[in-house]
Amino acid sequence: MNIEWMRGCATALVTPFTSDGAVDVERMHALVERQIKGGIHLLVPCGTTGESVTMTIAEREAVIGATIEAAKGRAYVIAGTGGNNTAAVVEQSQRARGLGVDAVLVVAPYYNKPTQEGLYQHFRAVAASVTDTPIMLYNVPGRTSSNLSAETTLRLVRDVENVVALKEASGNLTQIMEILRDRPRDFLVFSGDDAMAFALIALGAEGLVSVASNEAPRFMSQMVDAALSGRFREAREAHFRLLPLMDVNFIESSPGPVKAALALMGLLEEHLRLPLVPVTEKTRTRIGEVLNELGLRNRNDSK
Repeated sequence: MNIEWMRGCATALVTPFTSDGAVDVERMHALVERQIKGGIHLLVPCGTTGESVTMTIAEREAVIGATIEAAKGRAYVIAGTGGNNTAAVVEQSQRARGLGVDAVLVVAPYYNKPTQEGLYQHFRAVAASVTDTPIMLYNVPGRTSSNLSAETTLRLVRDVENVVALKEASGNLTQIMEILRDRPRDFLVFSGDDAMAFALIALGAEGLVSVASNEAPRFMSQMVDAALSGRFREAREAHFRLLPLMDVNFIESSPGPVKAALALMGLLEEHLRLPLVPVTEKTRTRIGEVLNELGLRNRNDSK
């Protein structure tokens, strides 16, 4: 399975909504165009940052389709299809494949709290339903209340041909290092946490699925590219310069802060779907300060 393209900085795209709550396809196109101009060639619609759990199947398809249409073959699309109902995830993954995605991102089931065997069987069933499509596992215990262990990850890699990558956002550095140490050569690891990306790439990871690249695609892609090229001093300087942005995106529940930032930048209207609500004015002020420090308030740039 050709996955040579799966390397670098990917953006976990926000989903823009109109004032009446509909998906804003026109703004979605504009956001994708800005990402590509900013050097991003991996796009991840319908993940956590995209508020996918609040969308209908038809809306998810609309967002994925809009991303593919706007990318026009200039970027690869890794669509989020995860959920906590295996049969539904199978259906959504098949629908995404039918739309023409390059890969699917499948988060560990949330709320159910499955055992490691349950996690294994879930991912295996999804992968078996789309055998010609690369699968990126997604481990984010802070959201799901279940941790995909290193042992289970490596078992899936050994047993399932199209499980080719992992987005790791556990924050458990020991666990991530065990995966990096023991993985097959062709299994890819991406940081699922902006602030961990530099460290994980130094340890051998292949990239980052980023929230901060929504606001700063060029800055984030340059940092990741520098680290992947072994230019660690340059990457480290960029990491510390961008760290306030990485942090401010999570001072309230994501994607609240990143949507507030993009609204301040004039890139979308700040609409979220309940149970998420707009950030507090204190948070908004801090976000504005960080954007000003990085020179990100001009909506026409691709920094």
